[in-house]
Amino acid sequence: MIIDIHGHYTTAPKSLETWRNQQIAGIKDQSAMPRVADLRISDDELVDTIEQNQLRLMRERGSDLTVFSPRASFMAHHIGDFKVSSTWAAICNELCYRVSELFPDSFIPAAMLPQSPGVDPATCIPELEKCVKEYGAVAINLNPDPSGGHWTSPPLTDPHWFPIYEKMVEYDLPAMIHVSTSCNACFHTTGAHYINADTTAFMQCLSGDLFSRFPTLKFIIPHGGGAAPYHWGRYRGLAQEMKKPLLQDHLLNNIFFDTCVYHQPGIDLLTKVIPVENVLFASEMIGAVRGIDPETGHYYDDTKRYIEAAALTDEERYQIFEGNARRVYPRLDAALKQKGR
Repeated sequence: MIIDIHGHYTTAPKSLETWRNQQIAGIKDQSAMPRVADLRISDDELVDTIEQNQLRLMRERGSDLTVFSPRASFMAHHIGDFKVSSTWAAICNELCYRVSELFPDSFIPAAMLPQSPGVDPATCIPELEKCVKEYGAVAINLNPDPSGGHWTSPPLTDPHWFPIYEKMVEYDLPAMIHVSTSCNACFHTTGAHYINADTTAFMQCLSGDLFSRFPTLKFIIPHGGGAAPYHWGRYRGLAQEMKKPLLQDHLLNNIFFDTCVYHQPGIDLLTKVIPVENVLFASEMIGAVRGIDPETGHYYDDTKRYIEAAALTDEERYQIFEGNARRVYPRLDAALKQKGR
C-alpha cells in the first residue's frame, strides 16, 4: 500500500469558508454569530469536492490511503477564544470523518484540536476523545504555536502540554506537529512559519528530555523536518554540547519526518541523512505548493515519484510507503487489519 500520512481537506465546499467568515464577524458582533445548524453541506457536495480533487490525484499518482485532517491554515487558533475554536474544530473534524465514511478505503481521519492561546491544553481533551471514539481518528494535529507566529506558548517539552501527551499515550496516537496561519507579517504562512515551526519543534525536543518521561510518545515533524535534516551536523553538535545522548537514542525513537519535500535533491538528502525507519510518505497534495515544476513537467507535490527515484532498496521503499506508517500509527494499522488490508 501507498499510505499518505499528510492530507488536509483544502477543497471543502465554499460554504464552510462562508460560515467561518460569519463566525469571525460574530466575535465582534454576537448578533452576527452563526449557528452550527446554519451550515448545511450535503454528502453529494463532499463527494464532488473529493472525487474531483484529492481522490482523482490519488488515483493518478498511485496512492491508496490518506490520513485526512482539516485544512491546516484554516485552524487559525489565534482567532477568537476557546469557544470559537471548539466550535470550529468540531465542525471541521466532523467533515473529515464524513469524508472517511463516504470513502472508507481511501481516507481515514486525523483530528485538529480546539487550541486557543493561553488556554490550558486539557480543554482539548473532550474533542480528542470524541474524534478517537466516535470518528476513528488515528492521529492528531498539534499546534505548538496557537498564537499564530508570536510563540507565546511554552516549549513542547514543558508540563503545559502534558495533558495532551497523556491522552496520546493512552490512545496510542501520534501527533503531527503542525502550525496554522501566521498573523505575524514577518513570517509567510507556508514558506516561513511552517518551516520555522518544524525546525523549532525539533530543537525544543532536542533541548529537553521529554521522551524520558513519555517513552512511547510519537511526533511527526512535517515538511521533511524543516531545517533539521539539512543541518543534521549542527544538531548533533548542539546535542553533544548540551550533554545529551546521541540523536538516534535521544530523539529518533520518538520523532519522525514526512516526505513533503518538493524536489528530488531534497528527498535524496532526507533519505540519506535520516534513517529510513524515521521517514514516512506524505504529499500534502493540493496544499502549500500546487503548481507544476517547469524543470520536470510534474506537480511539485507529486512526492511518490521522488521516493521511486531515490537511491533506496525495495525494502526501504516499502518502509517509507507503508511499513513505517503502520508502526507509527498503531490505530491506522489496526483499522487496516480489521479490513483485511
